[in-house]
Amino acid sequence: MSGHPGPELAIETAGLVKVFGDNRAVDGVDLSVPAGTVYGVLGPNGAGKTTAVKMLATLLRPDGGAAHVFGKDVVREADAVRGRVSLTGQYASVDEDLTGTENLVLLGRLLGHSKAAARTRSAQLLEAFGLAEAAERQIKNYSGGMRRRIDIAASILNTPDLLFLDEPTTGLDPRSRNQVWDIVRAVVAQGTTVLLTTQYLDEADHLASRIAVIDHGKVIAEGTKGELKASVGSGSVHLRLRDPAQRPEAERVLRGALNVAVQLDQDPVALTATVNGHASDLGAAEQAARALSALAASGITVDNFALGQPSLDEVFLALTDRNARSAPGDGAPHNASTTGVPA
Repeated sequence: MSGHPGPELAIETAGLVKVFGDNRAVDGVDLSVPAGTVYGVLGPNGAGKTTAVKMLATLLRPDGGAAHVFGKDVVREADAVRGRVSLTGQYASVDEDLTGTENLVLLGRLLGHSKAAARTRSAQLLEAFGLAEAAERQIKNYSGGMRRRIDIAASILNTPDLLFLDEPTTGLDPRSRNQVWDIVRAVVAQGTTVLLTTQYLDEADHLASRIAVIDHGKVIAEGTKGELKASVGSGSVHLRLRDPAQRPEAERVLRGALNVAVQLDQDPVALTATVNGHASDLGAAEQAARALSALAASGITVDNFALGQPSLDEVFLALTDRNARSAPGDGAPHNASTTGVPA
């Protein structure tokens, strides 16, 4: 063994498996999550993200493999694991008929705080999360973004070493999402590790230092944002056509010229194709020039052209499309403060 141990791992799994009937919801997942970071788990609906989180949080028993949280086995040492983690699921777990203060005080009392300490802690969190003015309002009168913020506040009444955030911004408007992101950054700045599952590519791009892409219960790629982008080719050709009726033919021509998958963007005149090499490399530039020449030869007019690094969205689409071809087809407001969350 090496005499120089690596960074402490908040989560370590090996061959983690969960089966529901004929469905292998989690199918041999290996993860290594360094402590003190935001680790993103990215995948489509049904990929196995939530099932994996529930096993790590001791809510589901694995059917195979092993998982440790800060060195503690999630099955044999489940109580020790529960003492160090907190989970915010996809749906708000607070009582809608109680006020913000009443919810946090109740949970604080259940966690062992005295009544005075629970009220003090709830007031700190409501202030930090930009909810002080709504503290005496029933939760059922909160907006979606406010509900997610109170839910995260409830998860850190006792500051956890590891916080699971399972799709925390699903359905939120852009401003509310940014407020939740600020909260995540503040929590991590105080030493908590965050495992973030999400379907939003920009969320993982903004928050996570490393990302695992899960599809059909398997990790199909893992690394930093830069490593994931490099894995599918580091150049991306973005085109806008003059005539939307020419897009099907343009897609066919690009596929033939570049021998890569072509993404049809939401804009009816836009297409994107990933090419090999960095955008500043001659190789990528030559491929882009070849694509433009082929389009011109086919009588297709291009109004706008750009060569750049692929977005994480393009990486995700390339990875999951590649996996689908190689494998068969999940179980089970006010601005928030950015100055920090009280520990």
